[in-house]
Amino acid sequence: MSKYDETAAFLGQRGPYFWITFALFNIIYVSTGYSGLYIVFVGATPPHQCYIPEDVNISLEWRKAGIPLETVDGKIQHSKCRRYRLDVLLNLTDLEQEGCIDGWTYSNETFHSTIVTEWNLVCDSAWKVPFTSSTFFIGFLVGSFVSGQLSDRFGRKTVLFGSLAAHFFFIFAHALAPSWRLFCVLFFCVGFANISVYLSAFVLGTETLSRSMRVLFATLGTFLHYCLGYMLLPCVALVLRDWRPLLFALAGFSSVYFPLWWFISESPRWLLSKGRVKEVEAILRDAARWNKCQVPEVLFSQAEREETHNVGLDEPTLLLHSFFFLFRMSINMGYFGLSLNTSNLSGNPHLNCFLSALSEVPAYLASSLILKYLPRRVILSACLVVGGSVLLLIQLPLSLALEMMGKLSFTMSFCVVYIYTVELYPTVFRNAGMGMCSSAARIGSITAPYVLYLGSVNKFLPYIVMGSVTIGSCTVNLFLPETLNKQLPETIEQMQTIRGCANASARKEQPGCHNRS
Repeated sequence: MSKYDETAAFLGQRGPYFWITFALFNIIYVSTGYSGLYIVFVGATPPHQCYIPEDVNISLEWRKAGIPLETVDGKIQHSKCRRYRLDVLLNLTDLEQEGCIDGWTYSNETFHSTIVTEWNLVCDSAWKVPFTSSTFFIGFLVGSFVSGQLSDRFGRKTVLFGSLAAHFFFIFAHALAPSWRLFCVLFFCVGFANISVYLSAFVLGTETLSRSMRVLFATLGTFLHYCLGYMLLPCVALVLRDWRPLLFALAGFSSVYFPLWWFISESPRWLLSKGRVKEVEAILRDAARWNKCQVPEVLFSQAEREETHNVGLDEPTLLLHSFFFLFRMSINMGYFGLSLNTSNLSGNPHLNCFLSALSEVPAYLASSLILKYLPRRVILSACLVVGGSVLLLIQLPLSLALEMMGKLSFTMSFCVVYIYTVELYPTVFRNAGMGMCSSAARIGSITAPYVLYLGSVNKFLPYIVMGSVTIGSCTVNLFLPETLNKQLPETIEQMQTIRGCANASARKEQPGCHNRS
């Protein structure tokens, strides 16, 4: 099978067609930024204490005295889950405590309403908050796997715009959720659609753009525009401090992407792998018209047309690669752990979220430069070591600065791992391979809210767990092959193998390599 890069070489590496395609995909990624982390505001827990009904005939001073004091992290504060029994409040010798049987009062200084205040997800129900976040990442896990399979079967463009439609619908329905249980179900669906958009757009973009623009797309393109959506989120949340109007606004933003269907083409690499050569030729001729290039009289010979149908799948190779990508969950645990924790930091949560997003920009700029010159394996291992070390040192002074430094390291890791995965897998199974690796990585995303919940035991425990897992996993990357300055593989035969194993044909004679998968 002829390499697509060689066939499309007449288009050049830059030009209007590539830049327009680059811009359209970047616009889509803004939606994944704000929808992926809106739970930071929608699920925030404001300061609260037990509610004392207005009809109880006691003075304001006695109302304040009705909430007992307790020591939390060495600080004395009013209890959030207990109060003195109202019927014996005047008996100062032996005041008996009781739970918040009349509900809670919440501070509306920062948040006017959240799912926590609407459904009282505090005290004995506080476990529901990290569970809610996990349902989103469970949707990530399922969506990563399913969308990859669908994309390789039905096409990248079809899955992308189907996911965009689902993304809009489920966020809109999310704003109408009448109960916490339905909110979780819909949040699962939002996560499913969000990662489906992310992966299908990423693969479609990397397969459509030229080799020289691939790294630019994976750093200053996708991730930087994801970051713009991330920074947009606290700005909108600052204006709309009730969770339902906030979700309606975010759903409205997601509806603007539908007209892009008529401007984005299907992946020519995927079409070629399916033997749909005429459609590939039409795309290449249209691209040549935009780039003002001369199209060769014959793009694909008859032998190449027939050969495009003979593409097979080496499942042991896929499983072997997926096994190693399981260890990428540490990146997700660290990244989402730090991102979801912004509402718990001291200071204004909207500003903290914006600064957390802003801290990613230098990471994207740096990644776009170093990915052009340095090996992927070395960059990825270095970022994970630095990120894990920073997390272990977070108990030192300047914890906010260390947290932002850790976020920068994990962000760079994300840049590298996505472009690395695309460069490892062949066209015939690239989206499914991305999906399987992303599904495995979601173990880290799902556990991240619960790792943060360990902070109720010891405020440094979440950082110790995330830092240890991160440093422990970075050594696995040294076993993967290097892809710097390599063309995208089209077939299994062109796919690189794990270091220590021979090529695909040789592995058939080495059962040990198959057994490891």
